[in-house]
Amino acid sequence: MKNLIRERREIQGWSQAELAERLAVSRQTINAIETGKYDPSLPLAFKLARLFAAPIETLFDDSP
Repeated sequence: MKNLIRERREIQGWSQAELAERLAVSRQTINAIETGKYDPSLPLAFKLARLFAAPIETLFDDSP
């Protein structure tokens, strides 16, 4: 699944560690999400959407 997490994080000026702290996950989790190696759980996706004040569907693209 493609996502815009890295772009949104960089716009905010946050490091992966800072984003991870805000979401109560590890930096490795953020790295894995950004590189497409891990799809976040639904609760984590909602947390990301709330944090970036954006609808989930603007952060994640599940099209083939």
